[in-house]
Amino acid sequence: MTGAPADTPPGSNRRRPPGRRGRSFGTAACAIALGAPAALLLVRLTGLDATTPLAVPMVFFPCTTVLGVVVLGVTAMVPALRSRWVVVVSAALVIAHVALLAPRFISEYRDVPPDSTELRVATLNADGGGADARAVVELVRTERIDVLAVEQMPSAGVRALRRAGLDELMPYRELHPEYDSSIYSRYPLSDGGTTHVDTAWPQTTAEVSVGGRRTRLVAVHTYYPLGDTERWARDMSALTAVARRSGPDTVFLGDFNASLDHASMRALLAAGLTDVHAELGRGWSRTWPVGLGFVPPLIQLDHVLHGPDLAGVSVGERTVPGTDHRAVVAVLALLPAKDRAT
Repeated sequence: MTGAPADTPPGSNRRRPPGRRGRSFGTAACAIALGAPAALLLVRLTGLDATTPLAVPMVFFPCTTVLGVVVLGVTAMVPALRSRWVVVVSAALVIAHVALLAPRFISEYRDVPPDSTELRVATLNADGGGADARAVVELVRTERIDVLAVEQMPSAGVRALRRAGLDELMPYRELHPEYDSSIYSRYPLSDGGTTHVDTAWPQTTAEVSVGGRRTRLVAVHTYYPLGDTERWARDMSALTAVARRSGPDTVFLGDFNASLDHASMRALLAAGLTDVHAELGRGWSRTWPVGLGFVPPLIQLDHVLHGPDLAGVSVGERTVPGTDHRAVVAVLALLPAKDRAT
């Protein structure tokens, strides 16, 4: 008599049905994918990125939130991959991430009087002078920029901007190409120089007079955490010290090499500054890297921060050929005395 025995003999190899094996592999893949959002959530909550190499992956915190949402959606909607514990863990991670990210996507209402004086500012990392000088001048002209902070602009780049006509649009300048950054202005500048703090290179500073108000400007460019995390952390700590000593009419703008999820950036904001993107509900506006073909910008490294006597009116990003950073353009209102923060 032929045919398979009714009972499988002891010791024989049992194989899982193909469908069950596929489900196991899918569940394992989802669990592995949740490792990144879980790890970065722990770093975000504990501030472990402040002086450690964990500062590098921390810039991807919003990206891992998206990954958590994808895993939650897949495991919840695909029966073959459905796993109760994966759904529960991914849902918990997504809720925690959203709770941390949500405030920067909610615009902070602030009653800005319509007759308030406005200051239109922009910042651009010129990528070692690679930014197209004529495009920079056109940006200043079309956006009617009052103050421009330029980082990574060497002497050759300063001369290129002069030849392109920037000096005619912005006759007042605090130029420090030897120190990496410069400030251009339509309005008179005073008390110019550089910060005397422990940063990789001095930060250029000046005061601009607009509408009878003097606003302190700091053109920021910190070291990058991928090169030296401790050096970057000292730069951010030094900027925080400067912010604590600055008055309420202050604008920090530039390439901070930091996102809003870095503990060092949160400490800087806690010193009395407001990020315009987050203030206006645009808390994940990616500015870097640009020019990598099909890869879009993923990280926001460039910011405009201001003190409590100013308010954000608008903010946006502009692409300038020749540099891997997008320019940030912001309109700030100089609040009258009765409307200032108390």
